[in-house]
Amino acid sequence: MPTLSSQISTQLPPIAGQEAKIQGIVQHDEPVMLPYSNLNLEGITAGFACALHMHQPTIPAGENGALINNLQYMFEHPNEGDNHNAEPFAWCYSRMGDMIPELVQQGCNPRIMLDYSGNLLWGLQQMNREDILGKLRRITCDAQFYSHVEWLGTMWGHGVVSSTPIPDIKLHLQAWQHQFAAIFGEEALRRVKGFSPPEMHLPNHPDTLYEYVKALKECGYRWLLVQEHTVERTDGTPLHHEDKYIPNQLVARNSQGETLSILALIKTQGSDTKLVAQMQPYHEAKGLGKQEVNGVVVPSLVSQIADGENGGVMMNEFPRDFPSVWGEIKDNGGVVGMNGTEYLELLEQAGIRFTDLPICQGVGQAKIWQRVGETVTPEGVERAIAHLQDHDPHFSTEGASWTNHISWVEGYESVLQPMQRLSAKFHEKFDPLVAENPEITQSQEYQAALLYNLLLQTSCFRYWGKGTWTDYAKALYERGQELVES
Repeated sequence: MPTLSSQISTQLPPIAGQEAKIQGIVQHDEPVMLPYSNLNLEGITAGFACALHMHQPTIPAGENGALINNLQYMFEHPNEGDNHNAEPFAWCYSRMGDMIPELVQQGCNPRIMLDYSGNLLWGLQQMNREDILGKLRRITCDAQFYSHVEWLGTMWGHGVVSSTPIPDIKLHLQAWQHQFAAIFGEEALRRVKGFSPPEMHLPNHPDTLYEYVKALKECGYRWLLVQEHTVERTDGTPLHHEDKYIPNQLVARNSQGETLSILALIKTQGSDTKLVAQMQPYHEAKGLGKQEVNGVVVPSLVSQIADGENGGVMMNEFPRDFPSVWGEIKDNGGVVGMNGTEYLELLEQAGIRFTDLPICQGVGQAKIWQRVGETVTPEGVERAIAHLQDHDPHFSTEGASWTNHISWVEGYESVLQPMQRLSAKFHEKFDPLVAENPEITQSQEYQAALLYNLLLQTSCFRYWGKGTWTDYAKALYERGQELVES
């Protein structure tokens, strides 16, 4: 069987073909951070975990409409809009590869979590930016940096989960795992246990959330990052203040009454880029102390994520404030940086049973279950949702994301309907073939059709409004249709 790295192609990204091998890599219960961690919970009062989200979409804007990354387009059209920021953006994608080794050499103990979309990783390959990928590879694959840098998985095409066709959720997860392993290797993929949702979006329709959690668990993930206002307690009230600073059990129940759960770290609200750029999570952690969880005393954790490149604060203030924090921690102690999986594995080592952690669910679900009652059926759930949509102006099953002033559905029928059609035709054609012969996913025909199916679901084609971006979506749809029907 070919190695994953041998699948790298200038024509198609490595997004499929090794599903069984990927499954064997990611499905394990061994600690992945604990063997390398140099932290001891006894001397820690609180911690903070910061993640950087990096993304540039793939667009049909190259020569003769070729697929290129938006970063490449920015370089090639420097006089349009903010495209003069192309090189600063590229620097942002690589700078952790400089900062982390420098801080470690200085005797500091830094931590950072990285979330790069599959689009961006492929785009860096397309652009032959080995200067960026090489730096990232060093801090990912050199064991001396294992405890300092944690990668988070994500949706390959930066799709918003609640408006992604359910059969495609797992395909996005697997595509990202293929892409990551092809660049950084199978051992690095084995250590990816946390998940960062695009747009910090959490679906709240019972069946969608259930299928999402199911796909995450099937792909080997142990936890995901969620925004505090996207979840609620089982009685429908907001999370208790102290519960935001320890892991929660995110419970998903579907319309059949089946239940799954996965661990969640709670990202608190706020101006994300400014908070991370100025290292506010560290300063917030200094005001927190330990908590007791079922008789075990553990440090609280402040969790935060921000775009790693967007805005002046991330370009200018983050490289100023991120390094300085670690020197202060080295001298003072008590409050430390942690990465998400490291924190969870340290808690488990300390005797925390995750079944003892507080429970949360998708926001608005309490209203559904109160109307459904004791007997859960698909018809009962459907009736409850229909009633709430008719009578409760605050109720929605669109899910919730980092900010709620944008709908990922309303006004975007011109993108969503083609998305659904292309996905349906893709699965109608290929699902029977894959069921008969799983090696079909190694074929160029399958991978090309999958690529356009996933690309059409990229959130940017809705986030940036109508016009050029919806035109990009139309072009992707038409090519995808041609591939599926050929």
